[in-house]
Amino acid sequence: MDATMSKSPVRRCLQLSLLLLMVSPLQGKVSAQPHVQVLVGLPATLRCNLALSGSEVLKQVRWVDGRNVTVLSYISRHSVSAVEPERVTLTSATRDSSAITISMAGPRDEGCYTCIFDVYPTGPQEAQTCLVLTAKVTPDGNHTAVSGRQATLACRYGLARRVQQVQWMKAGERGDSSDVASFNKHGEPIILDALLGRISLSRTLDESRLFFRPVRTEDEGCYTCEFHAYPEGVRSAVVCLTVYVLPKPQITHKTTSPGVIEANCSAVARPAAMIAWNVEGNNKTLGPASVLSLQQDDGSTLVISTLSLRSDLLHDRSIKCLVHHRGLESAISVPLNTKMGEAVTILILVISLAVMLLVCLCICLWKCFLRKDCEYDCEYANWSLGGGGTWLEMGMCEFGCALEKDCRK
Repeated sequence: MDATMSKSPVRRCLQLSLLLLMVSPLQGKVSAQPHVQVLVGLPATLRCNLALSGSEVLKQVRWVDGRNVTVLSYISRHSVSAVEPERVTLTSATRDSSAITISMAGPRDEGCYTCIFDVYPTGPQEAQTCLVLTAKVTPDGNHTAVSGRQATLACRYGLARRVQQVQWMKAGERGDSSDVASFNKHGEPIILDALLGRISLSRTLDESRLFFRPVRTEDEGCYTCEFHAYPEGVRSAVVCLTVYVLPKPQITHKTTSPGVIEANCSAVARPAAMIAWNVEGNNKTLGPASVLSLQQDDGSTLVISTLSLRSDLLHDRSIKCLVHHRGLESAISVPLNTKMGEAVTILILVISLAVMLLVCLCICLWKCFLRKDCEYDCEYANWSLGGGGTWLEMGMCEFGCALEKDCRK
């Protein structure tokens, strides 16, 4: 009985000693996550935790990067010193932890950081945490272009130094894909033979651009941009190209029966255009317009809208064909008016008369400058009223002679 009781204090002392041995390593020690993985361009937070005993006091904290540069240090939360305060900020400062945040993590920020806690009386306690950056392919977005013009598709990868090659492929109708272009960091862009001279690829690895000069309807589809990076492997994204063919409407009309005409408005476009009629008053049409759509070999669509109306509507009403299309900011308006032909005829007559008058004036001026005496020239040419000349000819000759005399003065 006495022996058992005598062993109890010894056993308790041993248990207490073991407990102290287990707790003591935690005092004054710093712990941190070995690796922090962050997407390039996003904020990155690095954190360290400190275990202090009751008698230990934290005096200062320092964060040092892999180049042995102190990026941030502080004694208290109100006395922070940072090399780039706009990029690196203190986000947590307590007795047992410290955290800093890099606003936009980039390639130069990648690496290991050491957090150093100056503890009294123990001395500096430190730990290391490493920032590992990852990246993803970011496309510029789907693009819409007009046939015959230029178009550009673009993709970006945040860690260009890891990229070995960029490759562009076009998805086929059956789910397969075909190579379009590629660029290797040690070579020149390679373009599919059938596309040479019309398609080109930028000589860059961080942002790859595929140029279409010009773009055609057969270029429409979805393209995959692949970045072959080490050690990540292949990273890719998909961007789609839509090609429009803008409409060029034509309008005609013909008489189908006495007092009735048939107006036709047609437009070839991709995708199909929408055609509407704007008839002033809209009270003399002979029913709604009929629409015919015909698919073309190049993927465009021919749309024909036919409207029957009374013939007298052409003379006293405004009739317009309105063509709407996704590629247009506003509709194209094409008038149907027979008075336009009359106006053109009158305009041609006026221009012709003006040209004739100008020619006559030039001839008279030329004759006057060739003759020393204008009056003699007019009599010699027999352009007087008594000689059978007209008032217009005589007047123009006199006007030309007057100009010639002024010039001589």
